[in-house]
Amino acid sequence: MDIKEIIVVEGKDDTTAIKRAVNADTIETNGSAISDETLRNIQHAQHVRGVIVFTDPDYPGRRIRAIIEERVPGVKHAFLPKEKTKAKNGKSLGIEHAKDEDIRMALSKVYSPQQSEKFISAITIDDLLAAHLLSHPDAKKRRERLGELLNVGATNSKQLIKRLTMFQITEQQFGEAIRQLNQEEKNE
Repeated sequence: MDIKEIIVVEGKDDTTAIKRAVNADTIETNGSAISDETLRNIQHAQHVRGVIVFTDPDYPGRRIRAIIEERVPGVKHAFLPKEKTKAKNGKSLGIEHAKDEDIRMALSKVYSPQQSEKFISAITIDDLLAAHLLSHPDAKKRRERLGELLNVGATNSKQLIKRLTMFQITEQQFGEAIRQLNQEEKNE
């Protein structure tokens, strides 16, 4: 699998995992304190070849994603759920621990946020409450699974509507994902 865009990852081990799974070039942020030089490199890469942000599904990874999204509009995003990035010892998580086939799957489902101001999400806070995604004992678990189903990554409650809007998730897509989530919980 050849990837045209340059993939932004957090570190050398992530680059090793990416190159093991696909033919791609990477830029490493070297942690969540992204330097201005690295951001300039990402901006240039976006201009020349396009960029896919593929960071770990944890707080530092979400922070890196947000910084890049703010400074380099239009980047694409690839996501892997936490379960697919856990180390064998279960003590850490990261893209470097993912199986090759999981990396390829995530890169085949890259999301491109639309920069259009026209899309306004019809999904409301009330919808999130009704779907037990906020103010519910299982809300965090349900948001994580919803992020997997919609391929938009896990979010906290404050970021969920923003992420759904950014990736232009429709009411229909949202409803189908919630139905699947409810069915899965019923079958547990």
